[in-house]
Amino acid sequence: MNLRKDDLRTMKQRVEDIDRELCSPETLKNPSLIRSLTEERASLSRILGAVEELRETEASLEEMRMFQDDEDRELAEMAAQEVPQLEGRMEALEHRLKMLLIPSDPNDRRDVIVEIRSGTGGEEAALFAADVYRMYTGYAQKKEWRLEVFSSSESERGGFKEVTFALRGEGVYSRMKFEAGVHRVQRVPETETSGRIHTSACTVAILPEAEEVEVDISPDDLRVDVFRSSGPGGQSVNTTDSAVRITHIPTGLVVSCQDEKSQHKNRAKAMSVLRSRLLAIAQEEEQAKRAEVRKSMVGSGDRSAKIRTYNFPQGRVTDHRIHLTLHSLRDILGGDLDQVIDPLIEAEQERLLAEVSSAGE
Repeated sequence: MNLRKDDLRTMKQRVEDIDRELCSPETLKNPSLIRSLTEERASLSRILGAVEELRETEASLEEMRMFQDDEDRELAEMAAQEVPQLEGRMEALEHRLKMLLIPSDPNDRRDVIVEIRSGTGGEEAALFAADVYRMYTGYAQKKEWRLEVFSSSESERGGFKEVTFALRGEGVYSRMKFEAGVHRVQRVPETETSGRIHTSACTVAILPEAEEVEVDISPDDLRVDVFRSSGPGGQSVNTTDSAVRITHIPTGLVVSCQDEKSQHKNRAKAMSVLRSRLLAIAQEEEQAKRAEVRKSMVGSGDRSAKIRTYNFPQGRVTDHRIHLTLHSLRDILGGDLDQVIDPLIEAEQERLLAEVSSAGE
């Protein structure tokens, strides 16, 4: 992968500019900007380091190729042994450089808010939504992520009509973004006496969690209602008006939270969800303006797209975006999601690598 000298000069100049900007008093007052600049500098430094290492390896390779024809037999034999190793090193470095040049998703380092809603299938869909929630709970434990439930609405048999929660930790969005879409299940419901296989579904939305400073919400644009929390079947959860429903008047978005006994805590959680939804809308609009909305099924985030099927009779899970089928349904529902997400990440990287390569031709 060849970079033009102008590109390298621009990168080096940008590193110098960032170093100056990081020392300015204005920047030091802005933690979010410091984090952004530090990440950008680290990314540029990795690229420049890879280019330098590639050049040094290329120079060594050319030197060894010259020595292959040397009259000194011992030197020629040594060069013949070194050339294949250096060629392999060159290939690995070129691949690494291509990977570093892949445009990064600005949301990858963010935490996420996950919304799971039961879809077609009635009570069975609600029970499946609970299975998906437990799957993410297990995955969060394996990844040592923190999970915080914001709101939930249970069905009569212990499923979820909907559940909203946050996942926080290292690189959460970079992996969870592939979970957005329709998850379908095929199995015999507990209530089915004839043994017929039913198909039901739930939807999963993955929202990058927004920071307060990123989304400006005017208090005048909000209608806040408080009410008494209730459980399945209308059972009272507590006897105070602690549940909060927030309506964002300009967009019509409605967010409610009732899991905490404190009205203040419920309001804070509801505002966090609202900010993340508004950030997602703003980002989608910006992408649309730039004609960068990805049509690829991998990581498209299209909630109407059927992304995965969980087939209980055959014990298999099929991800329809990359035509991946695994016969380890129990492990996956237990939280072993890496065996699904890793191939999705690889497919996404291959697609982006192809774009980088074609752009460089």
